[in-house]
Amino acid sequence: SSTVADEPGALGSSYPDYEAAGGAPGRYRLSTRSEPSLGSRGGGHPPGHPHPPGGGGAAKSSATVSRNLNRFSTFVKSGGEAFVLGEASGFVKDGDKLCVVLGPRGPEWQENPYPFQCSIEDPTKQTKFKGMKSYIAYKLVPSHTGQQVHRRYKHFDWLYGRLAEKFPFPIISVPHLPEKQATGRFEEDFISKRRKGLAWWMDHMCSHPVLAQCDAFQHFLTCPSTDEKAWKQGKRKAEKDEMVGANFFLTISVPTGPGASLDLQEVESQVDGFKAFTKKMDESALQLNHTANEFARKQVTGFKKEYQKVGHSFKCLSQAFELDQQAFSAGLNQAIAFTAEAYDAIGDLFADQPRQDLDPVMDLLALYQGHLANFP
Repeated sequence: SSTVADEPGALGSSYPDYEAAGGAPGRYRLSTRSEPSLGSRGGGHPPGHPHPPGGGGAAKSSATVSRNLNRFSTFVKSGGEAFVLGEASGFVKDGDKLCVVLGPRGPEWQENPYPFQCSIEDPTKQTKFKGMKSYIAYKLVPSHTGQQVHRRYKHFDWLYGRLAEKFPFPIISVPHLPEKQATGRFEEDFISKRRKGLAWWMDHMCSHPVLAQCDAFQHFLTCPSTDEKAWKQGKRKAEKDEMVGANFFLTISVPTGPGASLDLQEVESQVDGFKAFTKKMDESALQLNHTANEFARKQVTGFKKEYQKVGHSFKCLSQAFELDQQAFSAGLNQAIAFTAEAYDAIGDLFADQPRQDLDPVMDLLALYQGHLANFP
């Protein structure tokens, strides 16, 4: 389960095989053949050790280096290793090219020339199979088309799966969707919370220069809800996309010329700094989310209840004075009753306050936590 890089003095595990060319020592050509396992090597020699000269006068010798056997490595799963080994192959159309440009803060994706936004509104309960199956549909209105479409959560889930497969992490981080829920799916609070989570997710997707222009994402936003045939055709096209995994790296066009090359030490320093940042950010976001959630819960339940207890006590006092029906005390009775109502209202304000401040903060934190969860 460990990589060869863990062994002192051994060559890195992700290097391709090298073979001596024509028996001449010191001259090597790059071989990108794929070797499935150590056990399939001829003669059973350990990786990194040259094979003995073959019989029959064959003077050719070879030195082999094993592939990275850690199949859980992000580098392997993303297709990065296969790309470096030259195993990526595919024809890149002009429309598939993704350009990296040098911005004021270093390399960045080229901006989307046609930016747009998309609102998510009016969650409505709908049925199919003559009422046997119910679901919630959300109305989406992209600003670049102005045409509304209706999508279910399962459509969002399909889109997320396609994007996560197409764009290997950590080249592009696709934030997680709001979590699924088996029970209470039709409760008003849950539907409202999910709609807000999807809206945050959609804002991020539309503002991303690469994700926003992806064919699968555009199909999701623009295919008419009533055209089932067109929807399935677009789905099949997205699922058959060949520019995924190792091939995705072929679509990236990087800047060239003076100033375009990256300094290795600076890159390593930035990556180390980013690792420290994401770890601390993850811990801080979790802590703030927990604290804000607890505080919001107290405002909705504890604080509201305490103020309403005070209000109830004033109300009882007011009712007591009303039994003594003296004309000169009417003003005082009204004032005590008003005080009771004021405390009740303050309790309601406390209960409503998290919706104004803490809830939006926690929604945004959830989006960041969805990003942070992607980093290995």
